[in-house]
Amino acid sequence: MTEPDHGAVLRIRGLTKKYPGVTALDQVDFELRRGEVHVLFGENGAGKSTLISVISGAQHPDGGTIEVGGRTVEFSGVAAARELGISAVFQEFSLMPTMTVAENLVMGSEPGRYGFVNRRQSRKLAQARLDEFDFRISPDRLVETLSRAEQQMVEIAKAFRPELSVLILDEPTASLTEEESERLFALVEEARGRGVGIIYITHRMAEIRRLADRVTVLRDGRLITTVPGGTPDDELIGLMTGRVVEDLYPELPEPGTGVVLAARGITTFDGAVRDASFELRAGEIVGFAGLMGSGKSTAARACFGLERIDSGTLTIAGKDLTGADPARVMKSGVVYLPSDRKTEGLFLNRPLRETVTLPWLRRAPMSSGPVLRPGRERAAAGDMLRRMKLNPADPERPADSYSGGNQQKGLLGRALLGDCDTYMLDEPTVGVDVGARVTIYDQIVELARKGNAVLVISSELPEILHLCHRVYVFSHGTITAEIQRDDLSEETVLRHMMHWDEPATKEIA
Repeated sequence: MTEPDHGAVLRIRGLTKKYPGVTALDQVDFELRRGEVHVLFGENGAGKSTLISVISGAQHPDGGTIEVGGRTVEFSGVAAARELGISAVFQEFSLMPTMTVAENLVMGSEPGRYGFVNRRQSRKLAQARLDEFDFRISPDRLVETLSRAEQQMVEIAKAFRPELSVLILDEPTASLTEEESERLFALVEEARGRGVGIIYITHRMAEIRRLADRVTVLRDGRLITTVPGGTPDDELIGLMTGRVVEDLYPELPEPGTGVVLAARGITTFDGAVRDASFELRAGEIVGFAGLMGSGKSTAARACFGLERIDSGTLTIAGKDLTGADPARVMKSGVVYLPSDRKTEGLFLNRPLRETVTLPWLRRAPMSSGPVLRPGRERAAAGDMLRRMKLNPADPERPADSYSGGNQQKGLLGRALLGDCDTYMLDEPTVGVDVGARVTIYDQIVELARKGNAVLVISSELPEILHLCHRVYVFSHGTITAEIQRDDLSEETVLRHMMHWDEPATKEIA
């Protein structure tokens, strides 16, 4: 047993983890110091998730050593890691959906005597934890009734234990609003000030610039290097992928002029969108920009029939489809890619092939009349996933066995397989690394080049600025601006997103 090291709270040497046919981690070294935010940076499939799974005790390594506080340890499971002060907040939440917030927060350390849980004390402890973080959530609510952002808050509150020494945050702001994200950043700063070592995984360069003391770059399961947190974005991206930033976004084609979808004065039943007017044209990429909850996603979902329209009109391919259901909208040549691939997009426990082909099974060549042709279905899925550069290129693997970037490629592949006229892509690169983004951006631009109308709903400002011919900006349920490409700038979009000006919706003839 080694002597304690007061500088490093966690040290990993030669960590190796293998799966059948894949080496997820190959002799990786990593060090986390007390009171630092250490970002793990890399493409999906680089080994980040595997590394934090091993550190948190969720998986066992095939080789290498782990030292906590300078002492070599072997974790028998997550509980053993927590006893040493290691807590993780993963993208896939660990909450029990049929239990209350309070029950989840005290799980494993429930107050009580003689085997009986003191529910009043449990609720009191949970409320104190929620109040500490200023999370306005009732401890009596069932987790399954919470929004994803609220579940994220509960996960964070659960992770901040009194004995915390290592905190792992995996894409923690993916489901949070700007205000909630700011609160999270404050909590990270507080934890850093208490000497907690924080492992932080994000693809958002702004978060790296704001929080990171050091950045460790992984690629294909191997350690590339560890650099200071102030390392320029371009250098980080180059270390991760070997590409320069200018290579991320393809050159846009000339936009078309023919209107294929027109919304006039759309107001949704829940009031999340009010009096919104916009149009999509063939051969054009249109962006919907706005903060979380601004109405940008709800407007697209209303066009696809997923949200109820209270007033206004929707015309697609010259037909009035106001209030039409998704099946009818799809028959008109429109396809929608949801923002939450886990709950709305993928059949997680089934082969990825089924996610790709299911909406189109009645079409040739996968079917001949009422008869499904399994061989042709497999061939169609395989061809599409090769086009999407799926890695590994095995459509029969369960969807949940793939990294987030490869899952997103599969979901986009499903949309492309339909050979539609209009594509609505809601957060098409959420939780996706730079390498997968290049593939997705290429496919989006190619759609426009072939004359399709493409709508990109995105919270990522660089996507909006580099990928769109025209942009509608949403704020508090209304469209505050329509901005042409020549006028697109970060300042202009942000000004209308934050509603610094009076609404300036451009009238559509």
